[in-house]
Amino acid sequence: MAANEVDSTLLKLESACSDLRTLLQSSARLGNDLEEMDKQFDSIDETLSTAARRVAPLQSLSMAAKALETRINRAVSPALDLLHSFKLSESFQRKLVELSDKLSIEKNPRKRVKKLLKYVQCVDQLNEAINLISRDREPVIQKLQEVVEFLSRTKATDQYRTERLKETLITLRALYESEVDAMKFDGLLDEALLNLQDEFEIMLQQMKHQNIGEQQADEEAVQPVPVVSELGTEMEVEVLRRIAETLAANDCLDICIDIFVKVRYRRAAKALMRLNPDYLRTYTPEEIDEMQWESLETAISLWIQHFELAVKTVFVSEKRLCKQVLGGLPEVLIWLECFVKIADKIMAVFFRFGEGVARSNREPQKLFKLLEMFDSLEKLKLEFTEIFEGESGADICIRFRELEKLLVHASSKVFWEFGLQIEGTSDGFAPPQDGSVPKLVRYAVNYLKYLTTETYSAPMAKVLLTEQIWKAGILSKLETDENLLKDAISNTMEALQRNIESKSSSYKDKILPHIFIMNTHWYIYMRSRNTELGKLLGEQYMKQKYKSIAEESAYMYQWQAWGPLVRLLEKEESEEQDTKATTAFVRGKLEAFFKCFNEISQRHAGGYSIPDPDLRAQLRGATVKLVVPVYSEFLNTHSTLLSGKSYVSPESLQGLVGQVFNGTDQTGNGRLKRQESKDRVSARNSVSVEGDLKNLRRSRSKYTDV
Repeated sequence: MAANEVDSTLLKLESACSDLRTLLQSSARLGNDLEEMDKQFDSIDETLSTAARRVAPLQSLSMAAKALETRINRAVSPALDLLHSFKLSESFQRKLVELSDKLSIEKNPRKRVKKLLKYVQCVDQLNEAINLISRDREPVIQKLQEVVEFLSRTKATDQYRTERLKETLITLRALYESEVDAMKFDGLLDEALLNLQDEFEIMLQQMKHQNIGEQQADEEAVQPVPVVSELGTEMEVEVLRRIAETLAANDCLDICIDIFVKVRYRRAAKALMRLNPDYLRTYTPEEIDEMQWESLETAISLWIQHFELAVKTVFVSEKRLCKQVLGGLPEVLIWLECFVKIADKIMAVFFRFGEGVARSNREPQKLFKLLEMFDSLEKLKLEFTEIFEGESGADICIRFRELEKLLVHASSKVFWEFGLQIEGTSDGFAPPQDGSVPKLVRYAVNYLKYLTTETYSAPMAKVLLTEQIWKAGILSKLETDENLLKDAISNTMEALQRNIESKSSSYKDKILPHIFIMNTHWYIYMRSRNTELGKLLGEQYMKQKYKSIAEESAYMYQWQAWGPLVRLLEKEESEEQDTKATTAFVRGKLEAFFKCFNEISQRHAGGYSIPDPDLRAQLRGATVKLVVPVYSEFLNTHSTLLSGKSYVSPESLQGLVGQVFNGTDQTGNGRLKRQESKDRVSARNSVSVEGDLKNLRRSRSKYTDV
């Protein structure tokens, strides 16, 4: 068993030694192979070095070729794009010619506007293509120049070809410049821009203001509220906007603005001319002073209406159109400047008429029209400043404010000068010979009543307040509008009162001053009460200043006119003796009584006037109460002495007194007949109105104290 194992082990050792010998033999052969390979590698390296030296020039040429290819590609690609732009421009030009032909034969307005919009779009596309050519030509030429210089520098081609390329490049540059300039300034684009200018003008002319001048009425009629109308459809406005932008993009902005301003000014002016404003031709103060008052009054009323219509309707529409058409231009506020240019000349005509009126003679009746003008400007002020906004409209707004200042100054001057004319005897007329109410008083009262109505009181108060601010400064303590107006009216009323007192002293007749003062003060009181004038001054003021003086003057009139008649029948001592002398004395008194009555009657018929029926009725009643009871008592007292003769009865005397106040003489010859049957005339019933004349018999001291 052990021997077998040893044999097996020995066999394995022999086999391993055999393998080792074989491995040693293989290693020897590998060393020889490596030496051979090393020799081969040296040979290959030498071959590669030789090949590298031979390939190096070819590599340089390859790199130069790649650089040339890069430059050529960089120049050819933009050049191809430029050629494409030329092709586009040619196609747009053909399309433009087709659209122009279609546009020239189209008669339907709506379809024509749509085709015109396509025409504008084509013009924009052509302009864009030409601009693209103009923008890209220089870079393309520059890149081609770089290729030629590279060929010349690297000598990639022969000199002959290089020179040909240089000459071609120069020719190409000149061709591009002339061609592009021709396309921009002498070709279809220029013709299209001229057509667009004509179309722009035609469309603007076709946009008219509607309903202007169709509802003409006199100044008394109720005027319709101004309505702002659209001057064109959305499509028409869009086309105008696109045309304006196209013209502006092609250096035609000034032409576009000139066309717009010229056409729209004419359209606005023609719209207002439909109102027939011939009065605006007269505008200097001297010319206005020569106008008849009725004509001037009508002209001012029309000016107010037309000024408001121009601002609220015509200019609002024009401003809107300016913004819609020109608002998208690069110059942001150019549309505002255009609008102001359109409105400036028209507004100047309105302003100069208003300024002429304000500077003309300050006649009293002008006050109301001046206030109407001022009030209309005040109501328009906010809207006016909004319409003429910004720096562009500053000059027009300044002139607007200057006109307002002139109207304030003129209105206040007219009012204050009216008070000065009233005071004293500056009106140049003597008082009425019959003591009636003079025209000046009637005019002044009606004037002030009209001034205190709702229409004129607020503007007048505003004028007075503005004037006070100018004089005292805006930081000073100011009175309210109502107090200012009340004080101003009170001053004028007091001037009128002083005028009355001054004129009353010019009468030679001692009774006429009382009749004159009574008539005038009663007239002022009755015409002012229950009116805006009376409410402004206050009832207490009116009673104290006018009613009480009228009552006092009535008492003085009665005392001096009828007092002597009553005193003729006063009792005397001799009347108590029943003798022939007493009878003659009593009858003599009656004769003197009727003689005096005749004289009083004649004076009233020919020299005294009490025009107010209510005042006359109250005086008649008071005089009857003064005279008839005394006469009746006298007849009753001396009835025995007067028997055998018929005398005027107390009832007939009452009728005769009534006739005196009716302003008639029943006999026609200035004498009163005593026949009772013919002399008895029923007295008129006195008119009963609120505030009747009461308590006529008052002390003199009250009148003298007033």
